[in-house]
Amino acid sequence: MILSQERATLEKFFPGLDAALLNIPLLEMESRNNPAFQVFREFGGPGLLIPTEYAGLGASPLQAIRILRAIASRSPSLAVATTMHHITVVMTQVMITNQPGFALLERVAQQNLYFASGFAEGQVGQNILASCMQVKETVDGLIISGSKKPCSLSRSMDLIAASVTLPAHGGNEDELVMVIIPASEPGVERYPFWETWPLTGTESDEVRLQEVYVPQECIYYMGKPGHLNSVQAQTFIWFELFISAAYLGIASALVERVFKDGKGIPSERVLLATEVEGAMAALEGLAYSIMNGEKDDKTVAKSLFVRYLVQRAIACVTTQAVEILGGMSFVKSSEVAYLLASVHALAFHPPSRLSISPALDKYLLGGTLSLM
Repeated sequence: MILSQERATLEKFFPGLDAALLNIPLLEMESRNNPAFQVFREFGGPGLLIPTEYAGLGASPLQAIRILRAIASRSPSLAVATTMHHITVVMTQVMITNQPGFALLERVAQQNLYFASGFAEGQVGQNILASCMQVKETVDGLIISGSKKPCSLSRSMDLIAASVTLPAHGGNEDELVMVIIPASEPGVERYPFWETWPLTGTESDEVRLQEVYVPQECIYYMGKPGHLNSVQAQTFIWFELFISAAYLGIASALVERVFKDGKGIPSERVLLATEVEGAMAALEGLAYSIMNGEKDDKTVAKSLFVRYLVQRAIACVTTQAVEILGGMSFVKSSEVAYLLASVHALAFHPPSRLSISPALDKYLLGGTLSLM
């Protein structure tokens, strides 16, 4: 029964995709030339979260996390990398106020285009939502320069979305905006960056923007940097939800092997299932919060609590699962070692538990939540 509901949801939205991924060797999908991206594109994967009126599949947050968990159990890199695409789709929908924006989403769905995400990563002493890009304002747009590393889908991307901070004018505060740039635009360059074995298949290399022009119609306003307004809060909640579901799917693949191989005793297997299914239940609760329209500081904090709960469950369950599978399973199968190595990368996605703990502690004592 492990992953049965998730795979049923995957089959509902993408009939035949699970079988297609199962037919590709795991380590082939986790290589630099990951064939799973093209497979997912052919099945219409990029349109998962785009509303049906714009040619997408219109999945709910609950359906999306079940699909991500199922995909991650087959191809960790596909799930982790496409999470960044899905987040950009969600962010774009939140900010759309004009017809060109709707037309963009429709084109993404119809042509199965991939977004890469060039948003800021966590840096010591800096708000994780702050931009790392340099910007020059022109009469009819912006000129962007900067680097994003690592940047998932760096080779498969059709579009890249990046955050940029516009400097204050006339006593106003700085403004954070999202820009969307075609990957073929002059000045968009890719460079090798990812050097470690786990998650090589995410295409997480460096993307540099060298004096790239962005017209006004490709600029979306997000609010003040560091302020958890509606746009930033919603995006942040969705990210924690999706990335946690993806890594839980990787952990679930190890648990599934324990059951399939008949390893351990009933109490051990049930304990593993309790950990992963309990973590999934917490993620489903967060998904329902989103579906109920919750997007305030409390929900942002909840998303972090759930993410770190999932993170702890993963650390516990994967160590136990590999121990139960036994040394010969580890020695004879590179897949077991690969899944074990890959799943712990959740801890490296911003904000890390250690970096955000002081802010959460302050929040729990009655203060304002800050993502510094």
